Amino acid sequence: MGIDPGFRTGCKVVCIDAQGNLLHNETIYPHAPHNKEAQARRSVQKMVEAYNIEAIAIGNGTASRETEHFIANTRYDREVKVFVVSENGASIYSASKVAREEFPDYDVTVRGAVSIARRLMDPLAELVKIDPKSIGVGQYQHDVDQNSLKKALDAVVESCVNSVGVDVNTASRHLLMYVSGLGEQTAQNIVDYRAQNGPFKNRKELLEVSNIGNKTFEQCAGFLRIRNGENPLDNTAVHPESYDIVTKMAKDNGESVEQFIADKNARQSINLDKYVTEKTGLPTLKDIMQELDKPGRDPRKGVKVFSFNENVKTMDDLQTGMLLPGIVTNITNFGAFVDVGIKENGLVHISQMSDEFVNDPNQVVRLQQQVVVKVIGIDKERKRVQLSLKESDIKQ
Repeated sequence: MGIDPGFRTGCKVVCIDAQGNLLHNETIYPHAPHNKEAQARRSVQKMVEAYNIEAIAIGNGTASRETEHFIANTRYDREVKVFVVSENGASIYSASKVAREEFPDYDVTVRGAVSIARRLMDPLAELVKIDPKSIGVGQYQHDVDQNSLKKALDAVVESCVNSVGVDVNTASRHLLMYVSGLGEQTAQNIVDYRAQNGPFKNRKELLEVSNIGNKTFEQCAGFLRIRNGENPLDNTAVHPESYDIVTKMAKDNGESVEQFIADKNARQSINLDKYVTEKTGLPTLKDIMQELDKPGRDPRKGVKVFSFNENVKTMDDLQTGMLLPGIVTNITNFGAFVDVGIKENGLVHISQMSDEFVNDPNQVVRLQQQVVVKVIGIDKERKRVQLSLKESDIKQ
């Protein structure tokens, strides 16, 4: 479930499936001036039950804290985790040509809520749709050469695709376009096939997609992952043309492929020379074994449920000396901005990042990192909050 929070205009709520397809949308009004909290609570409960909601993503804009409190204090018929996600660029996406093509029958508010929900499910697949200067991270994005900025971002995305692959059942058309062999139309065909037939069960099913012949399949299959599919090798970088080799190794060891992948000792005892053929040399076999050591590799750690200080919702609630949990939202040359649960992000100046000299803020923090900061300055007139990450301050 994705929620784009608001007061007067209400909270836009959408429910999406495991592939990111929109299933349902409606607007609830739990906050002032409408104050229809009971009605909104019943609506959310019904949606959670009807659409098997596992997690709820709430945008971090206006009314975010109030909506988070409302959602977290609602009872559901199952365990539902609640997360606050960045809205940066969501409004840009919702009014873009891309969004209009995806959701021609819905207005910008619904599109924005879908983007918020998808950002929790697969952030990269959603963020690649947004103009780099509108993502809201980094310094002076509007002032640099936009072509150079896009090329740099493209290089990062390509590196991610090559390193960990792409989940073919959740990836957007824009992310699929970065995969070798897939152009814009073929990527769209994959999304359309997925919408009509449900999630892919195995890599061979890709051959049923329009425009994917044997040559294209050969180029793209190794980068497309299928989690919890029929064949455990579909969630690895092992190419389908090498499946028979792995199957033979497993059989020779008296195991299923799934057991063989999980059995590191068995793989280490394999004599690779025994499986060398005219088509498959020793280097290829070594690559296969390396890939089996990291099936479904994802460098991201498991997402943690995060909570702001319940007593701090506006700048008026802040006091100098407070220690607050926060999330790093942006990093610049002069420091880092941290969201501590109020509308204005606080600044940790580079001089306040460590007890030792810091040359580059990126050496101390990373985007979306959860931190504890100390409030060292409050300027209500200019709406500025100064924070510290120094251990000497935090320990106090």
